[in-house]
Amino acid sequence: RMEGHGFYQLPTGTEYRGALWDGMFHGEGELLFPDGSKYRALWHRGVPTQGKLIFADGLEYEEKEWHYCDGYDRRFYSEIRSGFKPPGIPQLTNVDPPKTIPEGCYDCGDGFYNPETSVVVDYKFRFLRNADNDEHEWILRTCRKAGAGRGEHTP
Repeated sequence: RMEGHGFYQLPTGTEYRGALWDGMFHGEGELLFPDGSKYRALWHRGVPTQGKLIFADGLEYEEKEWHYCDGYDRRFYSEIRSGFKPPGIPQLTNVDPPKTIPEGCYDCGDGFYNPETSVVVDYKFRFLRNADNDEHEWILRTCRKAGAGRGEHTP
């Protein structure tokens, strides 16, 4: 079994770097996700006891007093860091310019969703998952669709 300090790559592309004991994450370590985000934690026998999620853009998740996009302040993190665009130029996603969505698909945050196949692929078109009915309905109701012009999008 793995012991000591090292790294382990999971089939999803997520990589663990840190302390290992008896084949488990144990001690200080972090998970590095394919999208660039990371989760730094103190692990005990494979279970995180305390940790922090840091998104790919540098935004740190705070478990207490989390106010990001909470209804009162709806700015994207890139707008918080860099300010608003001039009037009349909307920012539809945290990434600007937003990704080009393939025809007939939706941008669901971690990739593109095709409602005809119920499949979500990442932004490099690699399979992520099959969407269930709840996710399908949520994506159709809230996410940007290909071909919807800047002025036509209604979340």
